[in-house]
Formats: sequence, C-alpha cells, structure tokens
Amino acid sequence: MSEPYTKLDNFEKAYARLKEGSNRYDGNDDLMRDGLIQRFEFTFELAWKTLQAVFEDEGLIGLNSPKRILREAFATEVIGNEELWLSMLDDRNATVHIYNEMTAVRICQDIKGKYVPAFGELVERIRERLSE
Repeated sequence: MSEPYTKLDNFEKAYARLKEGSNRYDGNDDLMRDGLIQRFEFTFELAWKTLQAVFEDEGLIGLNSPKRILREAFATEVIGNEELWLSMLDDRNATVHIYNEMTAVRICQDIKGKYVPAFGELVERIRERLSE
C-alpha cells in the first residue's frame, strides 16, 4: 500500500474515533472533553499529513507546514472552506500550547458542530482524488 493510502487509512480510523467521541460528549464531563480534544489534535495532524502525502504523490514537494498544505488543499478544491480549516489549525495550536477551560469548551462545540463534518468531507474528497 502506498503512503497516501496508508495515511488515509490512519486518518479514517482517527476520524471514526473522533466522531465516536463527539457523539458521546455531552458537555458535562471534563475527562470526556479532554479526550475529545486529544482525538481532535490527533485527527487534525493526520488530516494535514495525509494531504501532504497525497500532494507529494502527485509531485508537489516543499509543502511542509499545515498552513501551506491547507492553502494548497483549498486552491485545488480538496477543501471547500479555507477559513474553517485555518480556524481549526488555530484551535489545534491553542489546545496544544495553552489550556484554558473556556477555550476548551468552545473548541469542543466547534469540534462537534463544524470540525467533525469537515473531517468527514475531507476523507471523501481524498478517497475520490486517489481513485482518479
């Protein structure tokens, strides 16, 4: 299995676990919230690294940062909402480096309402792109 397919497989598994956590999180359990954020961080990392592998497989090299990869994904219509993905990157950076309960609660709301659907859409678009 080539690298883009391996990365996609790992990304899909992480997405499924994030979706499961999102469905179970009701906003009342700090431990569940922390777990959801961890799953989000992991899924986001796999998302951009999967995109990187896809682009490299297509001959695009030198895209080494999440922001550059997201911009390329938007330019090539792999993602439809660049602002959402850049916001997701900002939130991933906030959860990794700073812990603030109000920020964590807001990020969990965004994970449930915006980010999980965006990850699902990305899985489908990458699958389509790899099958072309």
